[in-house]
Amino acid sequence: MIKTVGIVSLSSGIIGEPFVRFETDIGIRRLKEYGLNVTFMPHARMGLDYIKAHPEKRAEDLLQAFRDPEIDMILCAIGGDDTYRLLPYLFDHDELAKSVTDKVFLGFSDTTVNHLMLHKVGLNTFYGQAFLPDICELSPEMHPYTKKYFTELISTGTIREITPSDVWYEERKRFAPDQVGKPLTAHPDHGFERLQGASVFSGKILGGCIDSMYDFFNGERYADMPVLCEKYQLFPDAEDWKGRILLLESSEEKLPPEKYRQALEYLKERGVFDAVSGVLAGKPMDETYAEEYRQLLVEVINNPDLPVVFNLNIGHAMPRCIIPFGIEAVVDTDNQIIRFTD
Repeated sequence: MIKTVGIVSLSSGIIGEPFVRFETDIGIRRLKEYGLNVTFMPHARMGLDYIKAHPEKRAEDLLQAFRDPEIDMILCAIGGDDTYRLLPYLFDHDELAKSVTDKVFLGFSDTTVNHLMLHKVGLNTFYGQAFLPDICELSPEMHPYTKKYFTELISTGTIREITPSDVWYEERKRFAPDQVGKPLTAHPDHGFERLQGASVFSGKILGGCIDSMYDFFNGERYADMPVLCEKYQLFPDAEDWKGRILLLESSEEKLPPEKYRQALEYLKERGVFDAVSGVLAGKPMDETYAEEYRQLLVEVINNPDLPVVFNLNIGHAMPRCIIPFGIEAVVDTDNQIIRFTD
């Protein structure tokens, strides 16, 4: 059972800005209502400019959170776009490998990069929620589906199974004090969609945000990101992907179909689709480009025997479940369930 949560800002430092204080106060209250102790790591609330300028301090906070015996769970504040800059401070002298301990690590989006860092040093992590976008949600309560999985994780330290949400929510257009207590617009959802392949398949899940994976190989956002990711061999090789299930979800930037295609082609060139036992794809925000993404997954993978399942409630579209990485999963689309076994 989780008792103390350590909150880290590994990408964006937005939780340190005065204009989001009303949101973070909501999140702190909710965590305390769970009976949790809340610790913000020393630099987590230093603000956008400081966090941007000091990747070494972000790395320092992560290492300290792992070393602190009082902290049971490391919760990412939010995503961002440059957590790859932590690589030298975590790997040059095996700092991360020497510091990592068996704690729950939860985050998504740009945190995909951190998940792969921790995969590299052998820690199983949890993908799908973060402090600001989920715990601090401005609706009267956390979204029930989101809350269900967060509650299970802090109560048991794991997730046993995932079923689809009955609804999905439109993206919130404004974040301001006058939005507190205002629910999001909900629409009926329709469950896991099997695009191709067997209805039941298994493997250990790994992956994350396809936008981040695009940046692993394409330097248009940050020219040095592919260089550093290659230097530290951050992206798993084809052998490591063997028998795994690839998770892909797309960000609030709503990746245009031509970039989504390129990201899939980068993965294909790395041998990922020849190695994995299946692919899980998250619902896009506001269902933007959903049909194009479906078509591209089938077209680029170009192997009708590889199971591909679309429309998981994971990643940037709300509500969000939590997916354990590194734990054996059985995906059963006929029965609309994913089960996890230790």
